[in-house]
Amino acid sequence: MAELESSKYLSGLLNGIAQNTYYENKEITEELLKNELYPDISQEEFHALLEKMKGVLKSIASADMDFNQLEAFLTAQTKKQGGVSAEQAAVLSKFWKNHKSKIRESLISQSRWDNSLRNVSWRVDLKTQSRHADQVSAAVGVVELELGKTGKESEFICLEFDEAKVNHVLKKMCEIEESISAITHNS
Repeated sequence: MAELESSKYLSGLLNGIAQNTYYENKEITEELLKNELYPDISQEEFHALLEKMKGVLKSIASADMDFNQLEAFLTAQTKKQGGVSAEQAAVLSKFWKNHKSKIRESLISQSRWDNSLRNVSWRVDLKTQSRHADQVSAAVGVVELELGKTGKESEFICLEFDEAKVNHVLKKMCEIEESISAITHNS
């Protein structure tokens, strides 16, 4: 029963570390974690446990370990002086299996400095009005780009292409494809 309770508290600690470090929930503090999970141990003992778990979790997350790498890493940690216990390794393994994708996505979004492309949509319209009579009923390609950062409002860019511009873009894309093919086939 004590082992189950200990696992539960360690799991709570790992969730708290993830909330604060990876999910940017600053309401989860060291003081809150200590008071809620480990009120009976000294501040020094708790701080040492917290730092050890932060370090292990950081190593696992920064290496984006798959489950075979995780097992090997945790086995090495259990044999290492001052490493983790077998019980802690089991809790870490279960935690990583449940949180790997969310932590990975969080790290990727935190590492982006600029906007990223969220969505592309396109359509072909026919012009119904124009200053020049010869442009009425001409096909026009419309491309809409949605740019933004995670957690922030998107920006939209709308581009219009006449037939000549569409052909020019297609020609450039073919040149890019040929360049990539030449590079990849030479390797």
